[in-house]
Amino acid sequence: MTRWTLGISSFYHDAAAALVRDGEIIAAAQEERFTRRKFDPSFPINSIRYCLDEGSISAGELESIAFYDKPLLTFDRLMSSYFAVAPRGLKSWLTSTPRWMSQKLRIPDIIRDSLDYNGQIIFTPHHLAHAASAFYPSPYDQAAILTIDGVGEWATGSYGWGKGKEVRILKETHFPDSLGLLYSAFTYFCGFKVNSGEYKLMGLAPYGEPRYLELIKKEIAGIRDDGSVSLNLKYFGFLDRLEMTSPQFDRIFDGKRRLPESRITRREMDLAASIQAFTEEAMLKMAHWVHAQTGEKYLCMAGGVALNCVANGRILREGPFDDIWIQPAAGDAGGALGAALAVQFGLRGVERGPPEDLDRQKGSYLGPSFSEDEVEAFLKSNGHAYTYLNKCDRATTVAKCLADGHIVGFFSGRMEYGPRALGSRSILGDPRRAETQKVMNLKIKYRESFRPFAPAVLMEKVSDYFELNRASPYMLLVASVQESRRLPRTTGIPENGDLLVAVNEKRSDIPAVTHWDYSARVQTVHKTTNPIFRDVIDAFYKLTGYAVLVNTSFNVRGEPIVCTPEDAYRCFVRTDIEFLYLEGFWLDKKEQPKLEETADWRKEYELD
Repeated sequence: MTRWTLGISSFYHDAAAALVRDGEIIAAAQEERFTRRKFDPSFPINSIRYCLDEGSISAGELESIAFYDKPLLTFDRLMSSYFAVAPRGLKSWLTSTPRWMSQKLRIPDIIRDSLDYNGQIIFTPHHLAHAASAFYPSPYDQAAILTIDGVGEWATGSYGWGKGKEVRILKETHFPDSLGLLYSAFTYFCGFKVNSGEYKLMGLAPYGEPRYLELIKKEIAGIRDDGSVSLNLKYFGFLDRLEMTSPQFDRIFDGKRRLPESRITRREMDLAASIQAFTEEAMLKMAHWVHAQTGEKYLCMAGGVALNCVANGRILREGPFDDIWIQPAAGDAGGALGAALAVQFGLRGVERGPPEDLDRQKGSYLGPSFSEDEVEAFLKSNGHAYTYLNKCDRATTVAKCLADGHIVGFFSGRMEYGPRALGSRSILGDPRRAETQKVMNLKIKYRESFRPFAPAVLMEKVSDYFELNRASPYMLLVASVQESRRLPRTTGIPENGDLLVAVNEKRSDIPAVTHWDYSARVQTVHKTTNPIFRDVIDAFYKLTGYAVLVNTSFNVRGEPIVCTPEDAYRCFVRTDIEFLYLEGFWLDKKEQPKLEETADWRKEYELD
């Protein structure tokens, strides 16, 4: 009998669905990609429909549906927290309670009614779902597991181990002590949006100095021997306010929080550097503690904090493990996959198959794809100008365009699962040109100028460019650019904090992917998982001698990564992307009709 399990995450943030058949991941996607609402938390009906279609099954053929959280435990935490600070938390209570009563306590009814489903519904503990998403798709038969996030039910982190088809949680840390919430509090204070701006804070950190680190340790949070943190709650507002920080936080850090979209000052740079240093220290301690407790050679990681690729790189270089593997959809979206895997292996006893190439995640290319016929029908029906490329000409056409300094939107194959574009829904550029970063940030992505771009590099050439000697297929490890490629910095950051002076300086012979501290968030590209994207990089290498491309997600700031050909075309014509590769079809911006829009489309998105 074929065993099908559908995993669901929803009603918190970044809802998703995943379909698993006899232990094999068949499909997975985030709801935001379909609704075009970033981090959409709503019930993922579109993601579910896609997964069932991809598996060619109906909901009635599912053996079980797994939900990634135990809502009653979360409700217990919220009630306990509100009563502990009453009456100060009244406003927060009145804001959240209606949502709980209408949605989160009715999840079984919502699932059954939405899917016309009468089978078994299983609720997995939040951090067990994270742990399962980390271990089961990994290439390891046995490994230690570390999960770190803001909070799920009562847990804010956990460690354990996996062996074969068993995952066991050995210890949890509990709310309100949370490394994830601490990092989010600094994200909020520096003027970025919680649950999406953490990447920005990490990218800002190299421009600052950790001059607040000792103050954080003394007043804000301590680090225990096992790496877990203890928060001084008088500095935080998430218990009794609708804000992450309290007025005491303002006083200790020289004034009120930075307003979104206002100028970034040296204070924000130094705060970013300080909390990043604190986070790296805590995570390194966690890694050493987990190693000492389990004795395992390998480490698997998940949870939103596991997306901190700078800390991950340090764990790989300085930690006690031979290697690490991080779930590419490490946040709540990945909980959908973890819940389904936990049910299949841990509850049903399905045997784990061998890893496929690097792992069992299939490169995380688990979302929708579109045939050439579907793409051509879209282009013809809308009257868009295009050229069809023969298969033997596709990689060379894209590579020549990039080598000439143009920016290309690249749409090919199945959409990525997780927050990173990995060469299926990507915007590509030439890493040799210093202006590539500026053009992409300001004229295409409409985002802050300081944010770095990632290099996509042929796996066999990675050590020629970066201090890395192993695979990093999911853009979750930061490594330094090889010293032989670096150029000396001739300028510093002015006292007024003008980041443009630093951002525009050429720092290596691949300046568009070299951050201020000579680091890069590396993606290694492999023929078995994405042969088309690899062929483009290989063609660029043959033309230029460089086996690296700039790879950033195909979207603008505030918008989810594109899903459909229509999404890709709309982003293409609205921005300064010059050419679009669309599943074998080639579009030139100059040949497209001007898009007539009555309003500023960027106002549709949350640009803070």
